[in-house]
Amino acid sequence: MRFRPMAYDDLPQIMAIELASFTSPWDPEMFVAEMMGPVSYATVAEQQGCVVAYATYRVVIDEAHLMNIAVTPERKGEGLGRALMDRIMDRCRCLGAAYMFLEVRRSNVAAQALYNGLGFEYLDVRKGYYSDNHEDAIILKLDFPEDGL
Repeated sequence: MRFRPMAYDDLPQIMAIELASFTSPWDPEMFVAEMMGPVSYATVAEQQGCVVAYATYRVVIDEAHLMNIAVTPERKGEGLGRALMDRIMDRCRCLGAAYMFLEVRRSNVAAQALYNGLGFEYLDVRKGYYSDNHEDAIILKLDFPEDGL
């Protein structure tokens, strides 16, 4: 598997994964904004020329925030999400982040298990956060080790 920055040419594959993964998918312009933002980063995991996972995240001073992550449905359960998270967490530390936040749907038990396995801890709940069904979001936080990588 190869990790690399997201490119415009990836958008058709990313949108196919996004539409298959989320009830309120991002539109292509949101990904373009993440690719172009001054504090935004977008990474894809690619195998044999195909995007199999992607993530967008932001780093502002010492805070990282995971914005979006998905794995192509037919490849879920193969460890791609964890590999991608490991990669972007390392990148966030290199960019000076001391910690990372994310929101996850209360019903997304598989994602919560992944994040808990990476060391994320419960911080709070955003009531009615998701616009499609007003589901709560669980806010998780991970403090990066002070000794860096």
